Amino acid sequence: MNILITGGSKGIGKAVAEKFAANGYTIFICARNETELASTAKEISEKYGAKVFYKAFDVSNKKELKALAAWVLNEVSSVDVLINNAGSFVPGRVHEEEDGSIEFLMETNVYSAYYLTKYLLPPMMQKRSGHIFNMSSIASLKAYEAGGSYSITKFALNGLTVNLRDELKEYGIKVTSVMPGAVYTDSWSSSGLPESRFIAVKDIAELIYTAATLSPQACVEEIVIRPQLGDI
Repeated sequence: MNILITGGSKGIGKAVAEKFAANGYTIFICARNETELASTAKEISEKYGAKVFYKAFDVSNKKELKALAAWVLNEVSSVDVLINNAGSFVPGRVHEEEDGSIEFLMETNVYSAYYLTKYLLPPMMQKRSGHIFNMSSIASLKAYEAGGSYSITKFALNGLTVNLRDELKEYGIKVTSVMPGAVYTDSWSSSGLPESRFIAVKDIAELIYTAATLSPQACVEEIVIRPQLGDI
């Protein structure tokens, strides 16, 4: 069994890679920073004895997404689990944002998942199995403070997820939207709030792994998780 995780060098992506590596999966990770990828791959390989493939790609670029899919499918016949985790957060309000903000975030947060899934689907459909997880946010459920284009793209990502779920169920492929509140990653580490106020990255990894290992006839369509004390 193998898993591809975008944005897999740190944070949630790294935690998911570790969880699946600990359970015998072959790991494929990508991100933009080759040095961080190499360090993460080495750490996971040594800790869990897992086979870890890594390569730098910019998932906001359609040509690189096609190259990413080709790279993976050159190594394995199909992806068993796809985690569309890569994304960007830029705070703002629609009436104040710089021109181009929504285009940048759509490319990173939505088009990346759309095209990578599209390129990897044919062998999954032929095999009639697989599980796709799209990393969304609670910002896709309601207006989010200073959410702006970020929140808009997460609503769009949920729309993609719902449509994929309906299209692919007849092929035995599961599709799940993961919608966390504030998770303790690098983007929150300078907030001044204690780590205990946030969701731990390992909690997201545990939920994804559990959903991915249910019986074939069961599909978790949405995972919503928030800090126990509420949103930040």
